[in-house]
Amino acid sequence: MAQSHDMMSRRPPGLRLFGRSGSLRTYQTLVLVLTFFAYTCFHMTRKITSIVKSALDPQTKVGFSHWGRLHTSNTLNIGWLPFNTVDGSALLGEIDVAFLAVYSAGMFFAGHIGDRMDLRIFLTIGMLGTAIFTTLFGAGYWMNVHSFYYFLVIQMISGLFQSIGWPSVVAVVGNWFGKSKRGLIMGIWNAHTSIGNIAGSLLAAFLLKFGWGWSFAIPSLIMAFVGLIVYIFLPVNPEAMEIDIDSGEFNCVKDTVKDPLLEPGQEVKHKAVGFLEAWRIPGVAPFALCLFFSKLVAYTFLYWLPFYISHTRIGGEYLSDAMAGSLSTIFDVGGVLGGVLAGHISDRLNARAITAASFMYCAIPALFLYRTYGSMSIVWNICLMFITGMFVNGPYALITTAVSADLGTHSSLNGNSRALATVTAIIDGTGSVGAAIGPLLTGYISSKSWSAVFTMLMAAALLAGLLLTKLVCAELKGKVHSDATKDATDAQGTYSNEV
Repeated sequence: MAQSHDMMSRRPPGLRLFGRSGSLRTYQTLVLVLTFFAYTCFHMTRKITSIVKSALDPQTKVGFSHWGRLHTSNTLNIGWLPFNTVDGSALLGEIDVAFLAVYSAGMFFAGHIGDRMDLRIFLTIGMLGTAIFTTLFGAGYWMNVHSFYYFLVIQMISGLFQSIGWPSVVAVVGNWFGKSKRGLIMGIWNAHTSIGNIAGSLLAAFLLKFGWGWSFAIPSLIMAFVGLIVYIFLPVNPEAMEIDIDSGEFNCVKDTVKDPLLEPGQEVKHKAVGFLEAWRIPGVAPFALCLFFSKLVAYTFLYWLPFYISHTRIGGEYLSDAMAGSLSTIFDVGGVLGGVLAGHISDRLNARAITAASFMYCAIPALFLYRTYGSMSIVWNICLMFITGMFVNGPYALITTAVSADLGTHSSLNGNSRALATVTAIIDGTGSVGAAIGPLLTGYISSKSWSAVFTMLMAAALLAGLLLTKLVCAELKGKVHSDATKDATDAQGTYSNEV
């Protein structure tokens, strides 16, 4: 009776009213929708600073166009102290790295905590905390704050709350979906990253004309609202709703529960996996290190692409800050397609490492072409940016979703699904260290040469692919062995029929 009461307490308050009226498919759809919008909000608020950068530090945009000399995209915009000084780009880069450093460190702790508490409550805390501190960053506009350390500390605390989001949503989705077509499902679901970037870019760019503070305030309000919806309606796992994941029917509460991500009928006790034990799971270390360099590339684009576009002559002209922010969303549109393609291809080939490495190698020429020919015209910029986004975000999406969920339910865990949040945090946390380093280096290097920045990104893409070499070879050997076994079986069958 006490255990039944505990199950009821874990059931979202908004779903307690409906009793057992929902089907498995209904709850799975609800989980996908809620986690999709939840993490869309995380990326929407994370994208804002990259759009506002040009408004905070506009003075470096000097050059010529067909219409004469352009000092800034908006002659009324003189920037915001302390970022409109000669070292403004470096200061903005330091804020980015501080945010991402705390984010990556917090990720490890968030995954550990997430496997030990109600993920619905944990995710809600992350969303509301992020909304509050994103608003406080924008409040510097109305409070006329010009202290670098104010913005630095606010972003660091925001990064801590942001770190809660990813381990939580991946663990919840992993609880509700098995391995069948996981790559495709999560590839489509992972579009929230790009959709969030697009929404954040367009909304922040639109609100810039009212003052850059509004670019932070309005998205934060949206995130707080979605956070409350998550708290009211998100079912964390099938056990909370007393559903058998295999049959899709309601069942009675047991001392042990069936793991939705392993073989049917296999029962396990819920015991969270330790941090070091999770690191020892085969495949976690190479994929985590690959993501280090993959996110270095992806997050350099996330934080600096609008700035790069607005400070680069495209077709002989500089674009306005708002136009540059809107144009940068093409990268994320390509990322949506890249994530879906990577997931689908890896499902069809049953080869996560081969798919991820192939995309990273293809990203190298894409980066070179974008830097070399992207400034020829708007059309060339859009086409090459789309292709670059597809190859850069494809493996990033695959590793942070399907690969993390696969490894979080690895056979070495003997059916313990309580490693999902921890494994996800380890992989994405390691990747986030690279995500912090990329924007930081870009802040310093870009003041001297953007070509050097792209050289750094191409080298990172190469290293990301090389780190998966051992796993790629293992997958190729497995396929050769599988094909040889299949041919032998077919030959034996033909011989038997002839006899």
